Amino acid sequence: MKISFTKKHYISLASIVVMLALWQAAASWFGSDLIVPQPWDTLLAVGKLIGDVGFMKVVGATVVRGLTGFVISAVLGMLVGIWAGLRPNFNTFISPFVVTIRSVPVISLILLALIWFNPNIVPIFIAMLTMFPFIATNVADGIKSVDPNLIQMAKFYRADKRKILSEVYIPAIMPFIISGASSAMGIGWRAIIIGEVLSQPTYGIGTKMQIAQTYLNVEAVIAWTLIAILISSIFEKTIRLYEKRVLKWRAQ
Repeated sequence: MKISFTKKHYISLASIVVMLALWQAAASWFGSDLIVPQPWDTLLAVGKLIGDVGFMKVVGATVVRGLTGFVISAVLGMLVGIWAGLRPNFNTFISPFVVTIRSVPVISLILLALIWFNPNIVPIFIAMLTMFPFIATNVADGIKSVDPNLIQMAKFYRADKRKILSEVYIPAIMPFIISGASSAMGIGWRAIIIGEVLSQPTYGIGTKMQIAQTYLNVEAVIAWTLIAILISSIFEKTIRLYEKRVLKWRAQ
């Protein structure tokens, strides 16, 4: 299979090279692994972590928490968003709640969650609250963007509600849902890691990062950070791939 590189690929590669060069320069400047470790040593540390027996338990626990929080927030966000888009009065009522949840500092939510829940639930709770506003708001905006004339026309031709939903509303809001999901996953993933750092569940990337920081193992902290970035990128790429398919389906 022939692999072709576009201008964007070369620019992205150049950006990565520049970041590695800056990292190497910082490591050489400080000259201490306790401050900034060498890039190659950190990459070797990533390989050692991946090869560790308990690696999948650690990563799997974090991923499961992330997906659980995402699914809960997606279901609630879509229900609230659809109802808010269809009912202006409900939208007015729910808006202060959504704005408040979105504006509260994540650290405040985590501190409260540490009081209310056990360590395994805290990251899920934080992920749900941080992702919910993005999905709810985007779905509501998608519903509002539907041309009223299309709805009137569908009703004029006596189309049933199920057909209006499947052929008018869903194609209209799908791009909004994907966009909201992408933003929610990006913010929510960071919130999950922060929640794990503070709640210290038995397994979790955040837990490993906190343990490494306790022993001043900067190399391990950065290694786990790179693993978290990699996993986040995989989820983002998956969502973007699905977005392309949705847009193609919508065009058809």
